[in-house]
Amino acid sequence: MAASFRSYLADLTRSDELIEIAKPTDARDIAALVAQAEKALLFKNVRSYSIPVVSGLLQSRNRLAIGMGVPYGKIEEKLRNAMDHPIKPERVKSAPVKDVILTRNEVNVFDLPVPIFSIMDGGPMITGGVVIAEDPEHGMNAGMYRLMLKERNVTGIDIVTPNNLRRFTERAVAKKQPLPISISIGTHPYECVASTFKANLGVNELTFAGGLRGEPLQLADGETIPVPCIADAEIVLEGEILPDGWVYPEGPFCEFNRLMGGIHKNPHVRIKAIMHRKEPIYYALHMPWENIWMSAPIYEAAAWRVLHEAGVQATAVNVTPGGYCHWHIVAAIKKVPGDGKNAIMALLSIADIKHVTIVDDDIDVFDPTDVEWAIATRVQADKDVLIVSNARSKPLDPSLAPTPGRIPTTAKMGIDATIPDDVPRSRYNRIVYFNQGKVNLNNYLGEVAKPAKERAEAKSGETVETLSEKILAALKDSHCFFADLLDQFPQVEYRAVATAVGQLHQEGRITQDGEGKYQVKEQVS
Repeated sequence: MAASFRSYLADLTRSDELIEIAKPTDARDIAALVAQAEKALLFKNVRSYSIPVVSGLLQSRNRLAIGMGVPYGKIEEKLRNAMDHPIKPERVKSAPVKDVILTRNEVNVFDLPVPIFSIMDGGPMITGGVVIAEDPEHGMNAGMYRLMLKERNVTGIDIVTPNNLRRFTERAVAKKQPLPISISIGTHPYECVASTFKANLGVNELTFAGGLRGEPLQLADGETIPVPCIADAEIVLEGEILPDGWVYPEGPFCEFNRLMGGIHKNPHVRIKAIMHRKEPIYYALHMPWENIWMSAPIYEAAAWRVLHEAGVQATAVNVTPGGYCHWHIVAAIKKVPGDGKNAIMALLSIADIKHVTIVDDDIDVFDPTDVEWAIATRVQADKDVLIVSNARSKPLDPSLAPTPGRIPTTAKMGIDATIPDDVPRSRYNRIVYFNQGKVNLNNYLGEVAKPAKERAEAKSGETVETLSEKILAALKDSHCFFADLLDQFPQVEYRAVATAVGQLHQEGRITQDGEGKYQVKEQVS
């Protein structure tokens, strides 16, 4: 049987890595519950939604290994093999994701159980979607990008960082044309990992998914756009990145670096269709650790490749969790004179890598104490520390001073773990999940799920219209994050609050301020 999202859930169940939650659960509480869990969670009964939610799937080395079908230590080898032997996707005429097709006035993204993560998030965010786009010159591109729910058929999309989708979008904007995209939610980890890889322009990341599978990934033609989607995804959104450009406030959001990001200016996406399987499952990729663990094998594969090309014999590589599997590499080598410095230069050439530590092969790169001992006993800073200025940066690095209108450069290897004086302390706001400390996972365990027909539909007791007026009244008193509004209306169903905020935004009655808080539009000067 071909690998699919559902086969992966079955694999997790067989490995006792997935817990089903039968108790009715508010979407407000999902993030805080997943943060407490040692296993992935499948919420079978999300209040006021008909679609279950699963989260935490890739939140550990073991669950990632189950998805990749090999021990964790072999993942980067399997990924390198897939990159060396890519397999092109194939088009299929029928697709499970087309069991239900909604278009035109049937499109409403607020029908999807998209949870809120942190108390400062700008709103509900789609986090687990594989975005596919095509460019006339450069071909197909796949990546994972968050999409903030704005209106029933409008989302934001975060493409501030220079990447291939941004290049595609810039080319479309220059022609004043929208860029069609599909968003496949609920796909096998093969597609998630492959689409997270930062491939060169013109390289289709989905060919790496085929390499991981050992067979072509099946794609289905679009219904409303000329771009395909992943045929066996749980849910697919078809849309267009509008040619207005980077003008709409988007965010804040809890980022991969375990800190709150700021509000960005980003394009809007108009959603033209929603397709899904019969009885779909919504995948909420949990921030930050699911995002982080997916990155580790990708950077490890790149590290082994560049060290080999530099003629350095590596014995172990660790892209460390402390650097959120993006910025720090510790590598052990069997060295000959000069290899240490060559290894440093090779690894710093990898995009986003900021700090590198090279040790001898008697050091355990997965033991921070052992690595620190090597630094303490084997390093003279004036001889053994290299600093490179004005290198390519990751804009989400909070130690970089803000540079409005341009991407800043970074220094690589210079280390000072204190907050710089010229960076606002607000850039270091830590993630706090909604209702963190107020909900307890133990209270959700052990209850048997009721059949769908026996579930009681939660009723908010509020119409969208009356709730909208109450929200407007609250916003006249003070600007509020989306989570603040949830706090102000604790007895109202999450879905009703999200829908009312979306409608007010669509009607132009509210907007977001520079912090990402909602405000009444008439108050804007």
